[in-house]
Amino acid sequence: MLKGVNRVLLGIVGLVLVVLGGPVLAIGLGAPAPSWWPHDGRHDVLLDEAARTRWRDEGWWWPVVIAVLALLVLLSLWWLLAVLRRRRPVEVLVDTGDGEDASLRRRALEQALAEEVSHLDGVDRAHVHLTGRRRAPRARVLLLLQPHIDPGTTLRSLTRGPLTHARNSTGLPTLPTETRLRAVKHRPERVT
Repeated sequence: MLKGVNRVLLGIVGLVLVVLGGPVLAIGLGAPAPSWWPHDGRHDVLLDEAARTRWRDEGWWWPVVIAVLALLVLLSLWWLLAVLRRRRPVEVLVDTGDGEDASLRRRALEQALAEEVSHLDGVDRAHVHLTGRRRAPRARVLLLLQPHIDPGTTLRSLTRGPLTHARNSTGLPTLPTETRLRAVKHRPERVT
């Protein structure tokens, strides 16, 4: 979802910058002003003295201007951090044993691990997400358990089976895992 919001916001900001900044640059370089442009020519200022001093005597004007600008700066910083901070690696580096590394797509490892986990006894469904860095991934596993199964037995089976296989196949020294267990809720059935 963040990727879609990011693209829409970038498109809007880009469109505003092109529509407002493009004519300013073109007029500054000597092009004729468009008919809708409020200024006449190259040496015309964007804000004349009357426009700049119009609200100066109002007590609310400068605090509102500063608050809006501060809010824009904070939103821009939040947006930049959200774009730069990637919670999930795109790939995991796999030790091939010959001193070289190979890359394995995160989604492929997630799907393989989820497939193996879903075949454990008593597991109805499994969801796996990898987080962390390429060289040190972390797994988040959500298990939906059938009502009759012992959670401790399933957790031991998960640790000894799929997680050990994933760690050994990728050559990772450790694969820290957060596991959440939930029981499947079945809809009540009418007995006749």
